[in-house]
Amino acid sequence: MKAGSETSQPFRILYVENDDRRIKSFQRAFDAQIAVVDVPDFWSAIAYLDDNEPVDLILYNDSLNTRGFMNAFKAKQSRTKIPIILLTDQESIDLTAAPYHGYVIDAFPYNYSEAAFQIRLNYLIQKRDYQRNGRVVYKPISVRMPIGKRAFDIGLSLLILLMISPLLLIVAALVKLDSPGPIFYGSRRVGMGFRIFNMYKFRTMSTGADKLLAGMASQNMYNKVAEEKPADELCEQCKLANLPCQRPLFLDQKQICETLYHREQQAKAMFSKFKEDPRVTRLGKVLRNTSIDELPQLYNILRGDMSFVGNRPLPLYEAEKLTNIGYARRFAAPAGLTGLWQVTKRGGAKVSDLERIQLDVLYAKRFSLRTDMLILLRTLKAVWQKENV
Repeated sequence: MKAGSETSQPFRILYVENDDRRIKSFQRAFDAQIAVVDVPDFWSAIAYLDDNEPVDLILYNDSLNTRGFMNAFKAKQSRTKIPIILLTDQESIDLTAAPYHGYVIDAFPYNYSEAAFQIRLNYLIQKRDYQRNGRVVYKPISVRMPIGKRAFDIGLSLLILLMISPLLLIVAALVKLDSPGPIFYGSRRVGMGFRIFNMYKFRTMSTGADKLLAGMASQNMYNKVAEEKPADELCEQCKLANLPCQRPLFLDQKQICETLYHREQQAKAMFSKFKEDPRVTRLGKVLRNTSIDELPQLYNILRGDMSFVGNRPLPLYEAEKLTNIGYARRFAAPAGLTGLWQVTKRGGAKVSDLERIQLDVLYAKRFSLRTDMLILLRTLKAVWQKENV
């Protein structure tokens, strides 16, 4: 089989399916990116997993005794790091319930959309490459941005960058003088077509200040005593069950436990609520309050990572949760500085997470240059009236 890149190993899929037509159809659709091994039943799948090289994904026909397979699959810890996608005729399936939770990452109908599955597959291949190499080796077929939208982005971002270049040089010098460390901060984000890129900002935090925050948390009378992170970075539930992490997140350079992550974020949020965040530099406060720290994202727009209008690029751990067939459509639109959900607030009301996702999907279905112009105008109006909201 062909690999996605000369320097990338084929993405290996174990397809548990007894219908030759489905297997051949799947291979025809995705042959350029993957290597497929097919087995007819769950016992053959277990035997293959035990006797051969590890695979990157298991694609499982739900009619072939999924519960029996899951029970056998979970019996050996070395298998449990392999993600599973179900092909099913169930209209709704709760992947947070037993026996799926922690193992099955997604479910597609038998008559799945190849475009939707392609988005999911692209992301999994990029994630594997990034985990192995610290960078994305596989270059997926990109979802193309409309020519008019791209031309507008290039022209306007280049014009603005030229106009504000003196300001950028001054801010860069001030960041360097204000505190030791790099001038720019790159945050790994997921954009159009699940492509991973670095979203740039001016650095507003001191390097190594997370340790300072953890050390000062115990001095805060309003905060809970910071819990010591387990050496194996597993939460209590996984440790008691003697299982690998059942709620993994992929955040920047490493895999972390979702339970521990939210616990740490809650502690930090509580601390920041009562005390000024010691991680933010003196200059960083000014840059954040004026949004000047966001200006380097114009470079992301110029190079095509983002657009002026689109769906906000997400951190990797958030993007992983939005790859099912209903929500993945949001990634068919470009990542943007502003978007539909930002201008949908009325009277200062907040948009819920579900409403935001639905608005992102709606934008992906209907975006056009005219729509973008309307959103930009409404964004400028919202910024102008911000103090009066």
